Amino acid sequence: MDQPLSLQSVPAWFVVLPDTDAAAAPAAGALRFASRSLPHASGRPWIVGRWDPGTTVTGAHRDVRVAVMGEHAVTADAADRAAAAAAGTASPAALDRLAGSAGSFHLLASGGGRVRVQGGVVGLRRVFHAEAATPGGPVSLASDRADVLAELVGAGLDERRVALEMLTSGVPYPWQGDPLWRAVHAVPGGHRLTLDAGGRPRTTRWWSPPDPVLPLAAGAAHLREALAEAVAVRTRGRDLVSSDLGGLDSTAVCCTAARGGTKVVAYTAAVHDETGDDVYWAERTVRALSGIEHHIVPAREVAMTFDGVDALPDLLDTPSILTVDRNRRMGIVERAAARGSGLHLTGLGGDELLAGTPARLHTLLLTHPLAALQAIRGYAAKYCWSRRAVLRRLLDRRSYDAWLDRLARDLTGPPAPTDEPLLDWAVPPRMPPWATPDAVSAARELIRTRPAPTGPRGRDRGEHRELVAMDGISQWVRHIGQMAAPLGIAVSAPYYDAPVVEAALAVRPRERITPWRYKPLIAEAMRGVVPEASRTRGTKANATLEEEAGLRRHRRALLALCEDSRLVRLGLADGKALREWCRRALAAETESCLLHPTIACEVWLRSRETVPLPAADREE
Repeated sequence: MDQPLSLQSVPAWFVVLPDTDAAAAPAAGALRFASRSLPHASGRPWIVGRWDPGTTVTGAHRDVRVAVMGEHAVTADAADRAAAAAAGTASPAALDRLAGSAGSFHLLASGGGRVRVQGGVVGLRRVFHAEAATPGGPVSLASDRADVLAELVGAGLDERRVALEMLTSGVPYPWQGDPLWRAVHAVPGGHRLTLDAGGRPRTTRWWSPPDPVLPLAAGAAHLREALAEAVAVRTRGRDLVSSDLGGLDSTAVCCTAARGGTKVVAYTAAVHDETGDDVYWAERTVRALSGIEHHIVPAREVAMTFDGVDALPDLLDTPSILTVDRNRRMGIVERAAARGSGLHLTGLGGDELLAGTPARLHTLLLTHPLAALQAIRGYAAKYCWSRRAVLRRLLDRRSYDAWLDRLARDLTGPPAPTDEPLLDWAVPPRMPPWATPDAVSAARELIRTRPAPTGPRGRDRGEHRELVAMDGISQWVRHIGQMAAPLGIAVSAPYYDAPVVEAALAVRPRERITPWRYKPLIAEAMRGVVPEASRTRGTKANATLEEEAGLRRHRRALLALCEDSRLVRLGLADGKALREWCRRALAAETESCLLHPTIACEVWLRSRETVPLPAADREE
């Protein structure tokens, strides 16, 4: 029989086990494929898996054990102090303070028969849990990868979740990033998972966004400090790191690293569009700031969108729309690994955190109407929004649950107009034209049978929209990290550290988010860090040309995915309609982008084929 693919093949994973004899069977199953393990104070297996020991620090006090795994500056003494603090109080606050420090990591604790697992404030460090049937009764396990957990407990594929992943503008909260296996659950960002002495799970919140009350100047100072510490946590003790050097966000990260004294090897990818200006601004930055080794990747060496989609080697634990741009984005990471970098810094996360969303105007209109009206006029002029459409959205006070109800009803309706004001809970996603009636029904059922009330991710439309965007893009970083792991290089996103997120979200929205300036918060924060020649840059390159040209160049690879499609096998896609769509000339921003989620699902399903079906799902 084939061995479980993820447990056997994924280079980094861990499973967390409750402190009970009933967990002996799943522990033995995980230990068969693990290279490392840590015990509870009782001696039973606690954490089992594969990880770089250089990323892990442990502490102990009496029967309490603490482990910090990932990118952090926690010392063994600090971990011992955290264990002592946790042993002396029943409150989780002692460990929450450690969880909110600089870096990106998992925090795990064991003591008093209870086990605690938590990741980050967004979707970068995920925690999943599932129940395993054992001779001693059911117990819950946790892991940082959904596929590892699914294989360990024998969970089957949930076709309804696959159907939902086909939505064209992203999976709505709270399903975004959820596992595609039955009875495998995700812990939301900013929440902790606790397993009691019997292995029963409970999820509670440990982090909430700060109140946005700081003026821009004070917020910029806090952001500069938080970003500097986030970068230092990752570069400290390294002789060399690599970094993207493209837009304003990656420029801020790259310059912060260079001013910290670590040798930085920066990469800028040229784009095929002659109006793309990343190379121009990167060269200005490097000329003004010494100590950066700069490499420009010529456009002819940059992969187009859809390159190699029919032959990707990655084993991801969820589908990723990054699949269509996998080779383009991984090109720089592969070059950095070949140069000898063990850590690559990216500016991903900056857009959602620093540019924010005009949806904040909903609340601003009630608290600062004059400032809101001025901003509304600016955005309407900038994006060609009609006054009627703006007024309709601002007067719409539907709850998030009501928005989801309408979404379920309108899954096959026309897409939102491209000039629709960005003032709602989200751009309402739609099922693609090739989705079968069964796929539509499955997605609609899942949305309608959600736990009630679902509630939004944030306190209002703006906060919700920003946090959901951060959850989504942080998943990209997570997927890039899974793609890069076999190369021996970590991909790191400092903008997703809890202190950095808090520093940005604490700034008054009317100063952080404005139509009159491009990302004013990072521009102010980077005074004296990013050279003045680049600090006030107000442009951003895009890959529209790469998308349209890539569709023409790699149409054969797309059509190859249509042959014996796994989505067609599942009854979720109409093969004929999908092939016809892939043969057409498509506009990048309104048509070919509709393919991205479907391609992600198709590629992901193919990657899982060598995983044996759980016994309950096999035919007799």
